[in-house]
Amino acid sequence: MRSSRTRGATGVALSLALVAGVLGLAAPASAADLPAPDVPPGEVASSNIEHLSNNPKNGALQGTGSDIAFQGKYAFAGNYDGFTVYDLSDPEKPVQALQVYCPGSQNDVSVYGDILVLSTDSSRSDDSCDSTTRPATEKDAWEGLKVWDISDPLEPEYVKAVETACGSHTHSMAPTKNGKDVYVYVSSYSPRSSFPDCQPPHDLISIVKIPADDPAGAELVATPNLFPGGGYEGDASRDASATSGCHDITTYAKYDIAAGACMGDGILMDIKDRAHPKVITTVRDTENFAFWHSATFNNDATKVVFTDELGGGGLATCTGEYAPELGANGIYDIEKAKKKGGKNGKELVLKSYYKIPRINDDTENCVAHNGSLIPVEGKDLMVQSWYQGGVSVLDFTDSSHPTELAWFDRGAGVSDGGTWSTYWYNGYAYSNDLGIGFDTFDIDDSIDGKAKTNLRSLNPQMQQKF
Repeated sequence: MRSSRTRGATGVALSLALVAGVLGLAAPASAADLPAPDVPPGEVASSNIEHLSNNPKNGALQGTGSDIAFQGKYAFAGNYDGFTVYDLSDPEKPVQALQVYCPGSQNDVSVYGDILVLSTDSSRSDDSCDSTTRPATEKDAWEGLKVWDISDPLEPEYVKAVETACGSHTHSMAPTKNGKDVYVYVSSYSPRSSFPDCQPPHDLISIVKIPADDPAGAELVATPNLFPGGGYEGDASRDASATSGCHDITTYAKYDIAAGACMGDGILMDIKDRAHPKVITTVRDTENFAFWHSATFNNDATKVVFTDELGGGGLATCTGEYAPELGANGIYDIEKAKKKGGKNGKELVLKSYYKIPRINDDTENCVAHNGSLIPVEGKDLMVQSWYQGGVSVLDFTDSSHPTELAWFDRGAGVSDGGTWSTYWYNGYAYSNDLGIGFDTFDIDDSIDGKAKTNLRSLNPQMQQKF
């Protein structure tokens, strides 16, 4: 699935059909060897979280639901066929305000001011919204970033396309301190010698500069090599990926820092010079992590939660067959490190792992995926998607002893693929499900009752201090 640089409904269905055997991992002798799921097939259960509403997929956007970004009273929800704008005026019952058809997986989405950016990581006939699928072996096939002007959120205007090497699986914004320019770090991976626009070793990211007052002026400005030594070589015996670019980067512009989840490596970067990021430190987990997928800082940038997407999003790792350290979060403290010459650098120190404690059915893909902080002062709280493992609220204030505070879980057969991304925004948690649409949740006030609810925007891969 990763080798074709696709993920979602098709890839998940394939992985569920083949289960662990296709990935070279040990599978149980039979389903009878596994304990019964905590939430039976066809049922729904939760603790300290209430499901308020669901907006089903409809119209032209029947593809896989992906990422979400927020601005003002609107949520922008990605879909492999385009994106949907939801009006959150009644936050408990979002209203679909607009659909934009523009196919090109994953359609990872971010917003900043009047700018909306979409990632295209599937080879297309051209950069238009009328494009069709083309093989990545064809030189004139297109992949990259699409830039939109959303000065009127309900009439978005597609203004620029920027082609990037190996496409754009995900992207992360890094605005300058004065807000005049937005730099976009483009993550992509899985090069192949037969792909003319995605040649090995591809140890780089692409950087696109977008003038805040002229989105049509977007241009590629740099392709820095983050792994001049080649990165982790991978380990086929445990389906651990080699490093060839990054899967996702989370920026924290206030602190001029970014965390990269780069397949085989986790990294911290200094991004003070936005166009020339520098790797500060690299960390590997050659025992438990298989695919470094995403990262979330705590509010004061002293910790990072990295996720391990073991199996690429299609594997049932929550059945009791896999150890709690596999397909989990790795919680790292950012500590000072002495370097040669007496200068203080930084290093990532592993403190613990976190995986949802519930047992799933062996047909349910379940692994750590996208989440965001809940802005409660003095605490490190995070709401997170686990595909068919559902939604989990995590307290990692004590990074050595993370605990679950709330959860929501649909049993097998309710959702085909589960929840991709769950983010907290102004009092509610919103989730984009691969198969059944856009969900709204209310977390118990004992957990988020003191959270700040005056956020003007939220891009979870572009963190802002609360």
